[in-house]
Amino acid sequence: MTDGEERFLACPVPWETTVSSTDSAALRHTALDAVHRSLGATMTDFAGWDMPLRYGSERDEHNAVRTKAGLFDLSHMGEITVTGPQAAALLDHALVGNIGAVKPGRARYTMICQADGGILDDLIVYRLAETEYMVVANASNAQVVLDALTERAAGFDAEVRDDRDAYALIAVQGPASPGILASVTDADLDNLKYYAGLPGTVAGVPALIARTGYTGEDGFELFVKPEHAVELWQALTKAGEGAGLVPCGLSCRDTLRLEAGMPLYGHELTAELTPFDAGLGRVVKFDKDGDFVGREALREAAERAEQNPPRVLVGLVAEGRRVPRAGYDVVADGKVIGRVTSGAPSPTLGKPIAMAYVDAAHAAPGTPGVGVDIRGTHEPYEVVALPFYKRQK
Repeated sequence: MTDGEERFLACPVPWETTVSSTDSAALRHTALDAVHRSLGATMTDFAGWDMPLRYGSERDEHNAVRTKAGLFDLSHMGEITVTGPQAAALLDHALVGNIGAVKPGRARYTMICQADGGILDDLIVYRLAETEYMVVANASNAQVVLDALTERAAGFDAEVRDDRDAYALIAVQGPASPGILASVTDADLDNLKYYAGLPGTVAGVPALIARTGYTGEDGFELFVKPEHAVELWQALTKAGEGAGLVPCGLSCRDTLRLEAGMPLYGHELTAELTPFDAGLGRVVKFDKDGDFVGREALREAAERAEQNPPRVLVGLVAEGRRVPRAGYDVVADGKVIGRVTSGAPSPTLGKPIAMAYVDAAHAAPGTPGVGVDIRGTHEPYEVVALPFYKRQK
């Protein structure tokens, strides 16, 4: 790792909005806090939580996930349970996706929008049973999502419950993760599809085992009671000793998701953008039964996007070694044509990369003359299709 702009800036820039307090005592701590400190983790204030940024080299952690396996504490994520006879109808009204069509044991990526179509958060919704769902929100937006779902539940025979304190969330990600997890569970992992979850036991601990992740690799997210988190972490650590498993912090989680072209709220997604502005209009299901919050505004956004395409989210790969950061202007022919949303050195590509919204006229891969204004110098960048990295299956 080099100095200055070559070095991946630690915290809190790349991620969700964080609180400004630097007093650790004022922050929330996960059930694994003592474990992280015993491992020598560098901790950081992230969305009001004291979270591990890295344990050693963030590049080594990143590469371990790409080639072997990494272990993450994601207990800062926000779990919200929705139950009752009209739970599906409520979620179909509150969210843009067709949640009622999700079968028990499966999950769906979706969004919750404002009435004007602006994105409040992107979510994963798990259907745990016929009338029970778990909504997982980003840490910085969990209260906003909870409040919105509670408000939108009026008139529905359904209950919205804040379960953020009911779960710890541990993820094992990487090509070696199926073998590691299989050694400590009798759950049928071979038939567990991507975006599916099943109840099971992992190292003697009851868990919801979900085949989901935010790294671009195969992997699992394990929802357990907080009192079982340390036991499960230690069991997975032991199971992964011969497979190259390492503990991983938020820093490499950000570079992993960036390489995989996965959007991050507060960067690629904001309340000022609709799903159609973000190139994710596919998550909006106009054909589902009933009305949903934002339908009219989103229909108009879809028509605008078709008639006059908005700025397009693209990948940028540096020709040099200077690293772009969120907010930097993208330029061509001396004019600003877009803005960087996320940027970092890519351990996998060996070059700085970025995601950026650019004018449609400059969005095609290989478009010549595109650069990023880095402190007054227009550094050349190649426009590429997302994602930067896609795992071999």
